[in-house]
Amino acid sequence: MKAVLLGGPGAGKGTQAAKLKEHYSIAHLSTGEVLREARSAGTELGEKAASYMDAGKLLPDDIILGIVGEKLDSPGMSGGFLFDGFPRTIPQAEGLDEMLATRGESLDAVISIEVPDNFVIERLLKRARIEGRPDDNRETIENRLRVYYEQTEPLKDYYRKRGLLKPVEGTGTVDEVFERITAVLGKGTDD
Repeated sequence: MKAVLLGGPGAGKGTQAAKLKEHYSIAHLSTGEVLREARSAGTELGEKAASYMDAGKLLPDDIILGIVGEKLDSPGMSGGFLFDGFPRTIPQAEGLDEMLATRGESLDAVISIEVPDNFVIERLLKRARIEGRPDDNRETIENRLRVYYEQTEPLKDYYRKRGLLKPVEGTGTVDEVFERITAVLGKGTDD
């Protein structure tokens, strides 16, 4: 299975990705994790990424796509993967499509975890209190949501037009959301 997990900040992507990775025995690729690995490995792209990250700047699409491409070429990716936090923009989605096409592959599904903004804000404020994250205040959370709607929300139409988008209700328990996702994707190797 080759899939992408979309959803705004606080939608539960990381939590669901960890469960899906284990359930389907696929690689979970979080953008942040992939960038940190490239930086640690000292690859040319990793070094370029580090210069942007150290300056607190957003990475250009070509660097992100290059690093993702390196990761797709690595051992352990042949069994499938789940992207979490990538792609974030239409150009990144187009780049991913091109990379997969050169490998004779394509995405199987794009899961969009749908959660109302008020639910997300309360969830993230609660998490901030529990984990002592003073930077996760209402203003910061609302800004993250704004950025999501500007940059990432258009991906839903991009993937809907390709017949890949699978919206899933993201409220409820972790297990309830997981069951909704697996109902859309298929239960696993024993389908």
